[in-house]
Amino acid sequence: MTGLPYLVRVMGYGLTKPKNPVRGMDVSGRVVEIGGEVTRFAVGDEVFGIGTGTFAEFAAAKEAKLVRKPSNISFEQAAVSTISGITALQALTTVGRLERGQHVLVLGASGGVGSFAVQIARALGVTVTGVASTAKLDVVRALGADHVIDYTAQTIIDGGQRYDLIIDTGGRNTLSRLRRALSPTGTLVIVGGEGGGRLSGGIGRQLRAALLSPFVKQRLAFFVSEESLDYIEPLTAHLASGAVTPTVGQRFALGEVPAAIEAMEAGTLIGKAAIMVEPPESA
Repeated sequence: MTGLPYLVRVMGYGLTKPKNPVRGMDVSGRVVEIGGEVTRFAVGDEVFGIGTGTFAEFAAAKEAKLVRKPSNISFEQAAVSTISGITALQALTTVGRLERGQHVLVLGASGGVGSFAVQIARALGVTVTGVASTAKLDVVRALGADHVIDYTAQTIIDGGQRYDLIIDTGGRNTLSRLRRALSPTGTLVIVGGEGGGRLSGGIGRQLRAALLSPFVKQRLAFFVSEESLDYIEPLTAHLASGAVTPTVGQRFALGEVPAAIEAMEAGTLIGKAAIMVEPPESA
């Protein structure tokens, strides 16, 4: 959103200005118009998925990035699910190679990706420890975490537990600290990061992990989430079964998008923020 760190500009987000001038990717709503080659949907279908410039009354989306909304979740729950949900799913399965019975540590467990990672991991049959601040520990427990760590009171290595898989969705833990919490042949998946300079920002830690990984027994990985039905459809199955319930932490009107972004940057959100669009006829 800010064009920082500068490295993200050459990764396709826009070199001198934003590639997408209207913010927003997650979307849910009713189909009002379809293209001539669309076969999976009809006008009136309730859908969710990934679109372009979705902080708007109307947004366009590719057929291959939408699915039908499960009837057991609301539009606002569906709207906050796709990007964070498929990122968590890929981090756990494709990249993390999660196996039933393992012990997983989720850093940033109360956040967008983290809240999905905790629930999906539990649905896949593993023991989950969630890391969050004091005020958010009850939320992490409610998500289904077997154990919680208050990062304001202890570090992830204080208890001596070693984890088969660590999903790091943010924060400033060094690679050395993360590796000490990892089993000798465990896997670290870095989803996000904070800090760093204007050039590489939090991405610097990912790059160091990639360079180190070939020389140690532990797998140190990061990835760019793939926007594909191969992940949206399994996520939908978890939502439809009730195994995963999206956490809508706060609701904002369309005109309050700047306030929503500020709340996200400040770290005050729990779960995801939903942008609510008033229908034209009720304006």
